[in-house]
Amino acid sequence: MNSTLAFVFPGQGSQQLGMLADIAAEHEVILSTFKEASDVLGYDLWNLVQNDAELLSQTDKTQPALLTASVALWRLWQEQEGVMPEYVAGHSLGEYSALVCAGVLSFKDAVNLVRLRGEYMQQAVPAGKGAMAAIIGLDDAKVVEVCAAIDGVVSAVNFNSPGQVVIAGETESVNLAMAAMKEAGAKRALPLPVSVPSHCELMLPAGEKLAAELDSIEFNAPLCKLVQNVTAEAVSDPVMLKKNLVSQLSEPVLWTQSVLLMADLGVTQTIECGPGKVLSGLNKRIVKGLDAASIGDLGGLAAVLEKNNA
Repeated sequence: MNSTLAFVFPGQGSQQLGMLADIAAEHEVILSTFKEASDVLGYDLWNLVQNDAELLSQTDKTQPALLTASVALWRLWQEQEGVMPEYVAGHSLGEYSALVCAGVLSFKDAVNLVRLRGEYMQQAVPAGKGAMAAIIGLDDAKVVEVCAAIDGVVSAVNFNSPGQVVIAGETESVNLAMAAMKEAGAKRALPLPVSVPSHCELMLPAGEKLAAELDSIEFNAPLCKLVQNVTAEAVSDPVMLKKNLVSQLSEPVLWTQSVLLMADLGVTQTIECGPGKVLSGLNKRIVKGLDAASIGDLGGLAAVLEKNNA
């Protein structure tokens, strides 16, 4: 099993009020991991994710919450199974979870990093000036082409699965692009409820601040193969890992390409390590027949453990 397994870690949008409550009731490692993050952040992160939907939706709170949820589930998996996957990859913010679980950086450093990342992203674009939208039913090249014809800043930023691409940029340009996508044959163009336009050039100032922060943090070589969003390639050099994290803020997430790469390299099973099942759904659309499961709740965890120990 070891050689065919990849762990994948979700990004923003997978957070849910009350996430991991059922698992935390039975496994102490969940709450102890949240306590560790709370000590770094200076507030009770577990209380926030269980009780405050408004705060949980703010980028600088969402990012540490999702990172911590993923790392807590990873630690539980290690307690239960002790199996290191051959590959790890994370969608956008999820890449930081992948880096922690692959031994590249410490959990405490990552908690602080993603808190700052969220703050820098929020600061880069004034409220209401940026937007994101999901385009359903157009091929990747057409989405890129339509964006290029729109005035102002708008670009394809998340290549999530065939026929599902997210665009981001200035609010007015995104709105124009949504109308143009429908004219070009898109089945749907849906505005996303986000506070920042991630992965477009408006995030360049956030990248500069993040680069300065990363300079002071020690990165190790990963313990398994780590596929990064920006290149859709397995990267092991700590210097390149940092460089790609900076680029990731203002360049597209190549998720479709990342999953295809892992499948080409022999991956037959992906386990989503975080709340929700967003990536599992995408992965099944990207690679037909892929075994894509999630361990974000007790039922999912039990099913994966039972299957892998059969």
